[in-house]
Amino acid sequence: MTVKVGVLSLAHVHAASYVDILGRIADVEVRVADPDGEGLGAPDRGRAGIESLGATDAGSYDELFAWQPDAVIVTSENSRHRELVERAADVGADILCEKPLATERADAHAIRDAVSRSGVRFVTAYPVRFATSFRQLVGIRDSGALGEIVAVRGENNGKLPSSRDWFTDPVLAGGGALFDHVVHVADLLDVLLESPPVSVAAVTNGILHGDRADVETGGLVLVEYADGVIASIDCSWSLPDTAPRWGGVWLHVLATGGTADIDFFDAAVRGVDGATGSAVELSIGENVDEALLTAFLDMVRGDEHPPLPDLDAGLRSLSIVFAAQESARTGRRVAVAL
Repeated sequence: MTVKVGVLSLAHVHAASYVDILGRIADVEVRVADPDGEGLGAPDRGRAGIESLGATDAGSYDELFAWQPDAVIVTSENSRHRELVERAADVGADILCEKPLATERADAHAIRDAVSRSGVRFVTAYPVRFATSFRQLVGIRDSGALGEIVAVRGENNGKLPSSRDWFTDPVLAGGGALFDHVVHVADLLDVLLESPPVSVAAVTNGILHGDRADVETGGLVLVEYADGVIASIDCSWSLPDTAPRWGGVWLHVLATGGTADIDFFDAAVRGVDGATGSAVELSIGENVDEALLTAFLDMVRGDEHPPLPDLDAGLRSLSIVFAAQESARTGRRVAVAL
């Protein structure tokens, strides 16, 4: 059985990775549409970007949906997720959607309603939960060896996005570093703690890259969970442009039975470029994007697959972001609600 997959937009930095992975799977036919990128003059957007990936250009979104894909991957700007999810739901295509799911509560509700109404299957793009190290941590928790988790410190730090200006556009992105980076760690906490978040306190600033971005570039979020666990999330664009890698995700767990520390992207070959003298870091770790896509495609085919981050998971992490934005704006602790 050939699975027809449509990739909707090249706006997100993960889109190219998804297209490359899909292109190497024998029973997948992939087409890409990036009409919003056509007039930007960027070599990695629009028709030129699609051709550079060796993919088939579907033209417009209308043409892609007329192709009747079995599934779609929504990799547009955050504020455009709702429209594309609704269109995919209308034609009965299963959906993998980039995070954060929406920039406004009304759009999040509309996405939920469209998926519920159509009955399509929906997955939120949280690939880090597929990391072997995280699965091992969950296994240790399940065994009881970790004891009771008391507190967690999470970090998702990176460079200021430079190849996609929309990441620093408050309308298209919904915010800055807080909006972009909190959700990955929030999803890991969702799986690890198995307890609902109840309140959030957050602070942000724009000191880092203040001359280049009109959104928050640094932030710290404290989340209180129903079982009493307190988690902190550092969500800053704090790596310099000269750093050898884009950034990373870290998790530090304090429990009554011990501690656990994970650097999810640590496996790499490191050295120095002989010509420039600059640091070089080449990842040799597992491809969590590939693990996510493999599980998603297995779901589309009806095959056995590991648990996937569904729509509710995406909405739970988004509710933490909305609460954090309000807390940073008001200076008050805010209850988590969507």
